[in-house]
Amino acid sequence: MKIPSSGTPRLWQKIQWVMNPVGYMETHARRDPDLFQGEVVGLGDTLVFVSHPQAIQYILTHDNKQLSTPGKVNGIVEPLLGEYSVIMLEGDRHRRQRQLLMPPFHGDRMKSYGEMIREIATTVLSQVPNSQPFTARSVMSQISSEVMLKTVFGLDKTGENYQELKHLMTSMLDVFNSPAASGLLFFKQLQVDLGRWSPWGYFLRIREKIDKLLYAEIANRRQQDLSDRLDILSLLMSARDAEGEAMTDKELRDELLTLLFAGYETTASAMSWALYWVHALPDVKNRLREEIASLGDNPAPMDIFGLPYLTAVCNEVLRLYPVAMLTFPRRVEEPMDLLGYSLEVGTDLVGCIYLLHHREDLYPDSYNFKPERFLERQFSPYEFMPFGGGKRRCIGAALAAYEMKLVLATILSDYDLKLAENGPIKPQRRGITLSPAGGIKMIKVADRTRTEKPQLTSVR
Repeated sequence: MKIPSSGTPRLWQKIQWVMNPVGYMETHARRDPDLFQGEVVGLGDTLVFVSHPQAIQYILTHDNKQLSTPGKVNGIVEPLLGEYSVIMLEGDRHRRQRQLLMPPFHGDRMKSYGEMIREIATTVLSQVPNSQPFTARSVMSQISSEVMLKTVFGLDKTGENYQELKHLMTSMLDVFNSPAASGLLFFKQLQVDLGRWSPWGYFLRIREKIDKLLYAEIANRRQQDLSDRLDILSLLMSARDAEGEAMTDKELRDELLTLLFAGYETTASAMSWALYWVHALPDVKNRLREEIASLGDNPAPMDIFGLPYLTAVCNEVLRLYPVAMLTFPRRVEEPMDLLGYSLEVGTDLVGCIYLLHHREDLYPDSYNFKPERFLERQFSPYEFMPFGGGKRRCIGAALAAYEMKLVLATILSDYDLKLAENGPIKPQRRGITLSPAGGIKMIKVADRTRTEKPQLTSVR
């Protein structure tokens, strides 16, 4: 049986995919809910979108002889991350790099970031004026960028490099802050340096400045004793592979950019969505505050992390508008069948996370925000997968979830906010991710009094 495909002209499909990816996916899924073939740009000419959970499980667990994971298919992000990013690698090189990257994101090392995350959230929100509109995504971006700079680099906030790198990170990603601007990544013919005032020229000059800072920090760190440091850069520089080899400066640079931009951009959008839904639904907000208050004064970060309703709320945020729409591609290396369809050698497949999360057979009323879904049912890793799956699952997933929960709990405990505008917020493309259109306008009503809230103190 032949894979269903659209009769729409290829160029129009490519434009739709860049400008309105949600509309593109939903239009195809209404006719072919389990899988369809699309002519999109940025991930190879032809791509099969798969949203059936068992089929997704198959393609993510059979990437060996039958299916491969070609890093070069992710070439769209190479200008941002570099050729040695774990996202770009495949085979033994990918396995080696992933093994070096994994340890800093687990166990006591991650727990040590808890108080720092809460302190950053409190400090940033305290600087937002009362009774004046602010953009939730801008504030969440500030929190997320500071968390990444502290966890990845361990830089002192008062230092010149910290402030400059923070500014450059934001500026670099703001180049792709709308669907139209995101076309710079998808259409290589737009990647022309016409000087510092041209979009691509501006991007290249910011990237050059970031590179100078990163290489200078790596060189400086190589002169230090790293044995007592817990920041991710120091841990990566101390790591050795099975042959006793360390990462080169270029590998470190590319992985640092991968961690900074993947962790900063995606988490900022997810936390913005969380603020929106919690304040759009007062019952959700009140129940969350009651659950947080039940921990008493000064709860430990890991106690907050384990709260069941907070977890359900964050999961529902990540389900409804997953920041990453697709898994990393797999390529068919041997003829195979999937859901009764014949796949030829060379076919590229992706698990479509967005459509999976909106299957009515898994999530009834899928466009309604219902955290209770995650209290009433345990979903498999191939039914709920906001961080992807298989050997390409996001390395920083645990840290992202940790940050999201702690920031949301801190804000709800310390501040009263409200939405500045009524009406639904739609998702739109921002680079390769989904982000809330307009950034979500909010107002800080007041700082909550000490008698109204559980105290979340910070280590200073």
